[in-house]
Amino acid sequence: MTKKTVFLAAVCALLILTGLAQAQPAASGTTSLSVAVSAEAALTVNTATTNLSTASTTFGNPYTGSTTLTYLIRTGKTSGTGTLTLKITADFAGAGGPSVGTPPTTGDALTYTCTVSSPGTACTGSQTASTSASTPLATWGAAASSTKAGNSASVAWSLTDDPVYAAGTYTATATFTISAT
Repeated sequence: MTKKTVFLAAVCALLILTGLAQAQPAASGTTSLSVAVSAEAALTVNTATTNLSTASTTFGNPYTGSTTLTYLIRTGKTSGTGTLTLKITADFAGAGGPSVGTPPTTGDALTYTCTVSSPGTACTGSQTASTSASTPLATWGAAASSTKAGNSASVAWSLTDDPVYAAGTYTATATFTISAT
């Protein structure tokens, strides 16, 4: 073999190897990710049993107690709203005791005040609990959102201490409902 042939063979081999060594383009593709985030609401009642008690022995003070809640909420961006309400779904049971639906004495009432951390707006003033309709606890406007861990709310209860109540233990059920749009 001549030098010219060896040289040409080397050049050809180099060109072949260069062609093989060139990176082939990687195959690729894309996708669009889409998520529809909707309005949502969740609620945890932290106080399983709220004991109402009074320090008075002369009917001077009402029975009081507190229920704590944790809420999570997300309302719509422009026209969203949210509500938190309560209703007495089971009245105090037992003859001669207190009653939300039919109090034994005019003026007897189970009332409450609300505390709600931002972004909620708490009810104002004293509210009277009802067995026939849901009553307000908190509201939210458009674009409201709680923290991921949830925000706090509470209800401070007050029940008239009426001498006509027969001695005993009476139980009622308060049902809380939260919603968001």
